[in-house]
Amino acid sequence: MALSLPTIFEPQHVVPTPLSGEHGEALRLRDGHGRALTDLRLSVTDRCNYRCVYCRTGNEGALFTELPIAVYARMLRIFVSMGIEKVRLTGGEPLLRQGLLDLIRETTQMQPAFSDAPLDIAITTNGHLLAAMAKDLKAAGLSRITVSMDAVDPETFTRITRVPGSFEKVRDGIRAAQDAGLGPVKVNCVLLRGFNDSQIEAFAEFSRREQVIVRFIECMPLEEDRTWSPATVVPMKEILARLNAVRPVVALPAHHLSETARRFTFDDGLGEIGIIAPVSEAFCGHCSRVRVTSDGKLRTCLFSQSDHDLVGRMDRGATDEEMRNLIRGIVQHKEARHHIGEPGFLKPSRSMVHIGG
Repeated sequence: MALSLPTIFEPQHVVPTPLSGEHGEALRLRDGHGRALTDLRLSVTDRCNYRCVYCRTGNEGALFTELPIAVYARMLRIFVSMGIEKVRLTGGEPLLRQGLLDLIRETTQMQPAFSDAPLDIAITTNGHLLAAMAKDLKAAGLSRITVSMDAVDPETFTRITRVPGSFEKVRDGIRAAQDAGLGPVKVNCVLLRGFNDSQIEAFAEFSRREQVIVRFIECMPLEEDRTWSPATVVPMKEILARLNAVRPVVALPAHHLSETARRFTFDDGLGEIGIIAPVSEAFCGHCSRVRVTSDGKLRTCLFSQSDHDLVGRMDRGATDEEMRNLIRGIVQHKEARHHIGEPGFLKPSRSMVHIGG
């Protein structure tokens, strides 16, 4: 049943006219390195119904508060007015969040400030609850969906998630999303050497059979128990060599400069594989992303050592214009790049589940 929303939502359904020309570009949100920031990852919860071994210790639950849906909506309106064109709702597991469909509906009413195209609204989910929600997500206005899925072998998948029967739930969720018109679904697999790297070839076949885009992600130092080491990483060159053993791999052009995945297909054009290699082949130079945590903190990089309290300023009565000025000041100090593997590298102040995927 849909929730009734606070009156803060009522006057916000007027779609503004996009800005254009030199004056409009001068207002676009940019960091201190001149990069336009067009992508926002917004976490709506750090709760999760899985305890994936590369992410969670298996013991800790939610650590940070969730905000009212109306507060997330106000933050989104502010960011969209500054040039955000892509919004990804994350967690934790966002499908656990009550009011999620209301937030998607409200977000579809927002028009990017510097583009005539509609706002691109996506979700990253573990897929466990997706089969029952896919049609409603599409009807609410969701543009795209990404499913985290770290094995196509049920036994290996259960060992990773520590939830029995989870593979079948996720597979059915992917198919339901495709049937609902949310395809092609992207399927993200975090590879850990000696644990699920045996799945590379099977995922290639899965992409071809299920008509999904499989994306392999190098394991990053973002886990709760802080046990990451370079030995866990399966680098891009090795992944490509393994894929070529299935069928010859052909590179595909990037959709845009800030795209995180290097794209490939096979010589017969069937299936698509992306490789996200932040450890072995960092792609920070064209970064267009900022993140907001479930408790309303702005993070300028996944590996930031600090975050910046947005909701606190809102609670103290800051206007939208004051919030825009605050955000502009923060992103001027956005990091040029991460320093994984370098001497003195410090892991981020929060683990991945508490930042937002």
